[in-house]
Amino acid sequence: MASRTIPVEEAVGMVLPHDVTRIVRGEFKGAAFKKGHIIRAEDVDALKDLGKNRIYVLELGPEEIHENEAAELLARALAGPGIKVAGTPVEGKLNLVAESGGLLRVATESLYRFNLLGEVMCATLHDRTPVTGGLKVASTRLIPLVGNRALVAEAAAIAAGAGGIVSVRPLPAVKAGLVITGSEVFHGRIKDAFAPVLSEKLAALGSEVVRVAFAPDDIEAIAAEIKGCLAAGAELIITSGGMSVDPDDVTRQGIGAAGAVEMTYGTPVLPGAMFMVSYIGKVPVLGLPACGMFSRITILDLILPRILLGEKIGREELARLGHGGLCRQCQTCRYPVCDFGR
Repeated sequence: MASRTIPVEEAVGMVLPHDVTRIVRGEFKGAAFKKGHIIRAEDVDALKDLGKNRIYVLELGPEEIHENEAAELLARALAGPGIKVAGTPVEGKLNLVAESGGLLRVATESLYRFNLLGEVMCATLHDRTPVTGGLKVASTRLIPLVGNRALVAEAAAIAAGAGGIVSVRPLPAVKAGLVITGSEVFHGRIKDAFAPVLSEKLAALGSEVVRVAFAPDDIEAIAAEIKGCLAAGAELIITSGGMSVDPDDVTRQGIGAAGAVEMTYGTPVLPGAMFMVSYIGKVPVLGLPACGMFSRITILDLILPRILLGEKIGREELARLGHGGLCRQCQTCRYPVCDFGR
């Protein structure tokens, strides 16, 4: 890069080669003067107030690239399915946003290789974060004002080779069946609190409940209601309660009696240690312990989007959830804007 600097007083009529940032602590951070601005006489004092007594004049060689051009190239390569580039570069940075709601996926190994190059950067939200349309999920930029064009091309190739480092997978709508277990609920001794909570969670993810059934603490009765959900066309079944070690807790056995296989019981997640995943054919059957009734966010919130996307969940997938699997039980829950499940 060939460059020279001149006193700001002599820069009137010249074009700024980069944004000039203004920062007011706690109030504002942004471009006071944008790249391409033609300096006027009345700008001189304002530039001096920002500490700009001299102005760069840049002359780029064929092997060099400006931060804004680099940001455009990098952002387009980083954006996978379900991601769009937001606007134009600001101070050399571009944001990537979700086109619609779904589950964010980040190609973490490719992201590591991308950032390992040094002069480029991309910061993302965590992999498997639930997102809504328009949410910023990543930002990228060239770190210096002017960088090496070949290095930027290498970074873009890494991102493109991954099919885009960030993507959003829309959650398909499924028909769900709920089996609420417990003799105290079945016989009307207490009011059920599970079905409204589970129906709300499923509706928030775009799915619908096609059958709600109630069963006492009886293996055959539970199995019969699960089969009834299958007959009603359920593509996902969630049972609630009866997952502990008390003599009356027979929901696991009822799930097994309904024909479930690949039954994986127990997770390193709190709330949700006694959660179970199983399958009857291709239909996932989830056993949710009592925590699902009184805790706003549980293991179900971490697993359900993955189940809807058709991921097969077993012991290995559950074991990996231990890192970050301890909910802080905040007084005001802000999930997924927290570290639970991350």
